[in-house]
Amino acid sequence: MNLTGKLLIAMPGMSDPRFGHAVIFMADHSDKGAMGLIVNKPAEDLRLSDVLDQLDSDIIPQPGTLGVHIGGPVETGRGFVLHSDEYTSAMQTMKVSPGFAVTATLDILEDLAAGDGPRRAQLMLGYAGWGPQQLEGEIARNGWLTVDASEDLVFELPDAKKWSAALHSIGIDPLGLSAAAGRA
Repeated sequence: MNLTGKLLIAMPGMSDPRFGHAVIFMADHSDKGAMGLIVNKPAEDLRLSDVLDQLDSDIIPQPGTLGVHIGGPVETGRGFVLHSDEYTSAMQTMKVSPGFAVTATLDILEDLAAGDGPRRAQLMLGYAGWGPQQLEGEIARNGWLTVDASEDLVFELPDAKKWSAALHSIGIDPLGLSAAAGRA
């Protein structure tokens, strides 16, 4: 199973409150572990301009620049930009899947502030990480569902609608989900 480029949808019985109703874009998944970015948990009242201030950047972002999301509980001081794949950083961009790339270098923040960045983007602080076989175990215990990622769901929908929209994309009504796992 390779979930790179897919979305994880937290099931209602998710015991870790940091992942309640989370939708996670999987940036990498291999036998060595997994790394994802939560796409529907905004960091309230934090904007690109605040991040640039913390980095002592002289760049002043254009009005209306992007907000910041909580990408996950690991390395929360580290920034990542999940973005559309037409943009490539001069330093380093990881193409993940058609339509999606991740960049974690300062130049993308500068390009976003100047209006020269990717067409679609989300700025994240931190990431979600799993050790070898940990994610597979959580999926087997009914912690997550998986779905194909779509640019519209990740970048265009309001954060509050992404969880139910991801479920609807695979024909599941969120009201019909139970928090209890079962075995047949």
